Amino acid sequence: MQSLTSLIREFGPWLWFALAVLLFVMESVIPGVHFVWFGISALVVGAIALTTSLAWEWQLIAFALIAMAAVFWVRQRSREESAHPDVRDLNVRGAQYIGRLVMIEDAIVNGRGKVRVGDTVWVAEGEDGPKGATVKVTGVDGTVLVVARV
Repeated sequence: MQSLTSLIREFGPWLWFALAVLLFVMESVIPGVHFVWFGISALVVGAIALTTSLAWEWQLIAFALIAMAAVFWVRQRSREESAHPDVRDLNVRGAQYIGRLVMIEDAIVNGRGKVRVGDTVWVAEGEDGPKGATVKVTGVDGTVLVVARV
């Protein structure tokens, strides 16, 4: 224990920067975003130790508090971001077309036909209608667009 204390006193703030580098290297070798927050905490404590004459015991306490705060902050932010994805309908392509006006490509007969959305032809279900009529996409059922006459 005495050798560890003397090591900490001898290297002072530079020990924190060395620890930060070690943690960043570990993050590169062992992926998973676990060590980066501790590395950033070590950098912050190293900067604090360079600018103040904080005892090493308080430096350890500051490191623990900053690391815990960083981990809780990141967990909270990641939870918020995963709860609100950027593209709601990313894996339900047809849902992107709900509310859009499209043209009937093949006449809808007995409730089934085809509509053109951009350069793509989709199978559609809805009221019967002639080729060339305009319909509105009201829903999606798998890969089938549900349409209604305008």
